Amino acid sequence: MRGGKALPLKAIADDALALGGCEAVKNVIVYRRTGGNVGWTEGRDRWLDDVCANQPDTCEAEPVGAEHPLFVLYTSGSTGKPKGVQHSTGGYLLWALMTMKWTFDIKPDDLFWCTADIGWVTGHTYIAYGPLAAGATQVVFEGVPTYPNAGRFW
Repeated sequence: MRGGKALPLKAIADDALALGGCEAVKNVIVYRRTGGNVGWTEGRDRWLDDVCANQPDTCEAEPVGAEHPLFVLYTSGSTGKPKGVQHSTGGYLLWALMTMKWTFDIKPDDLFWCTADIGWVTGHTYIAYGPLAAGATQVVFEGVPTYPNAGRFW
């Protein structure tokens, strides 16, 4: 759902995989959300509920080097084709933590909310990584701020 409209994300993912160059993709994990029909590729597609059903409640951290890839975020494509920018673990997480502490004075017992889109680097930093690195609690907002009206945040 985006702005009150159902987006056929599974069909979009299927179309992208059909273009080729994605042979490393072994599974597509699908979340039941809208109740709409979902195209299915037997042997590849899996329901999120089934994947999570037998998982432990905790997950031990995996030690990695500072230059280990953390995530790839694509640019907006304003100058042409979007480019994937790889962010490394050490430098990015350190900066996220330091800005949470120095800019926002976040403490472990704080509750933090960032209105940025999680698809932007600001959202990644101050929704997904920064508050958690600082030991704080993060409020995650789903959707767009203008639906059903522009007063949604308030």
